[in-house]
Amino acid sequence: MYAMERQELVERLLREEGRVGVVDLSARFGVTTETIRRDLALLEEAGTLRRVHGGAVATDRGSTVETPVSERALRKGDAKQAIGRRAAALLDAGFRGSVYLDAGTTVAAVASALPIHLANSRGGAEIVTHSMTIAHDLAGSDLGLTVIGGRIRGLTAAAVGAETVNAISHLRPDVAFVGTNGLSEGFGLSTPDPDEAAVKAAIIAAARRVVVVTDAEKFGAELLVRFGGLTDIDDLVSDAAPDSRLANALGDAGAEVWVA
Repeated sequence: MYAMERQELVERLLREEGRVGVVDLSARFGVTTETIRRDLALLEEAGTLRRVHGGAVATDRGSTVETPVSERALRKGDAKQAIGRRAAALLDAGFRGSVYLDAGTTVAAVASALPIHLANSRGGAEIVTHSMTIAHDLAGSDLGLTVIGGRIRGLTAAAVGAETVNAISHLRPDVAFVGTNGLSEGFGLSTPDPDEAAVKAAIIAAARRVVVVTDAEKFGAELLVRFGGLTDIDDLVSDAAPDSRLANALGDAGAEVWVA
């Protein structure tokens, strides 16, 4: 295979998966890791990717890049709905208790599954969220709903800031469903914005059980601000299994992985 053909395939893999690894590419193409590193260096010079430890990521996966919630809602819709249904199923159908819902489109998929899944809870389930989008979607349901206020961040349509963090710190939800922009064995859970990170960290600290929901595109990504470690995760629900390194790290941390 010529270098140009190999580099075109790398570009395609980046478009499909968002991240590539040097060792995996070496095995896939039957060339040395040094050859792959030269390919990645040339593609980085061309602006196609950004090299990171062990491989490369697409240029739109920088540590501070964040897509508006309106655009994210259009991506991987089927996968997110499957994740949402699987995550909701972690609660007993007759669950009576409190559930905190983080902001984000994958958590919103959990929210959309809860009214049907908890139809037998007879009003015994109380939902708490700081997401204006999720609050709007659940406002007409039979579930109890409490909305946490604060300064609304337009990019995510969610409350952030000291008022929001303080309100969450006074709660003790039975279960929290938390989204993330990145999940890696070395850095843990991360997101681009410090205010969003502070809210997510407060949710994790408050909840008795933490369920992280994310599509597999986020595996291996490391964003600017870390808001939790792998040991903070009780359950992880995604649309694909993590690679062996991340899976082993999650297992060592005591997290249970569920594939939708």
